[in-house]
Amino acid sequence: GVLGSGDFARSLAIRLVCSGFKVVVGSRNPKRKAGLFPSAAEVTFQAEAVKKTDVIFVAVFREHYSTLCDLADVLAGKILVDVSNNTEINHHKESNAEYLASLFPACTVVKGFNVVSAWTLQSGARDGNKQVLICSNNQEAKRTVAEIAQVMGFTPVDMGCMSSACEIENIPLRLLPAWKIPIFLALGLFLCFFTYNLVRQVIHPYIREQKNKFYKIPVEVVNTTLPCVAYVMLSLVYLPGVLAACSQLYYGTKYRRFPDWLDQWLQHRKQIGLLSFFCAALHAVYSLCLPMRRSHRYQLIETAVKQAVEKKMNIWVEEEVWRMEIYISVGIIALGLLSLLAITSLPSIANSLNWREFSFIQ
Repeated sequence: GVLGSGDFARSLAIRLVCSGFKVVVGSRNPKRKAGLFPSAAEVTFQAEAVKKTDVIFVAVFREHYSTLCDLADVLAGKILVDVSNNTEINHHKESNAEYLASLFPACTVVKGFNVVSAWTLQSGARDGNKQVLICSNNQEAKRTVAEIAQVMGFTPVDMGCMSSACEIENIPLRLLPAWKIPIFLALGLFLCFFTYNLVRQVIHPYIREQKNKFYKIPVEVVNTTLPCVAYVMLSLVYLPGVLAACSQLYYGTKYRRFPDWLDQWLQHRKQIGLLSFFCAALHAVYSLCLPMRRSHRYQLIETAVKQAVEKKMNIWVEEEVWRMEIYISVGIIALGLLSLLAITSLPSIANSLNWREFSFIQ
């Protein structure tokens, strides 16, 4: 059974029908909502839907839970699957699932499917997150919902008892929790190096020689800044490991807990490394685009005119040519090695490697 007629309820009904389940949808306006659901699903009033089903997905907002109180007698003994989310983290003192359980003490409430989007439900698990986090105080009810999730093509994950519902409901609301510190670190480094390069390449020539080089800001200054951020971020990936080893040698044991700042630093190494690769990749793209600028073309023409006036026929400088060729070649190799490090840091790739293989690549 599915109580509700919104987008998530419709996607849920479609996935259940495609997975071979008999689906009954409970709505306050079944005639008007029937066209939104697949023809194989029966759309009827909420009371009728509850009577015909044993496992019921409650796809309504927390504010509307009280409207179901009239169905308390019919819902007694049924399994209610709470799929709701909040608009803010820890918006209420108790989780939505716990609140639903308090309203219907005669029912068994299971929290699940809230981390799966409506799009994933419609298109199948192949186009989204395959994990379905489940928690409940009743083991049998959890097993029933887990079996339904498996048949639908998802991977159920047992998160324990109902006290975990609050944590599960907060997961879709968190915005890159492991990335905030690395992103702010990268932005801080970028601003520092950008300011230095801006003063050095643009402001200083303007003040001392009255040369207008502000055209360099969008491309050249940014391109000079990106590799600085990339190699500093890369060094920050391996520096905490060295500090941790020094700490263990100093105290003569590997069982002493690291300071909180070092522990947090060690946990963010993957994100810092990926941001380093991102900056290096941007630097490569910016470098390739340098000859495409209008200013570069003007400078080439100006240089050609000067050489023509001075009647220089051969301007080939062997040392400069070799220096640039080696510079570009080493840069490509370095970017390739950094790409290898970044790819092997992804969980799907890292999980396919054993510890010795991962250490060898590092």
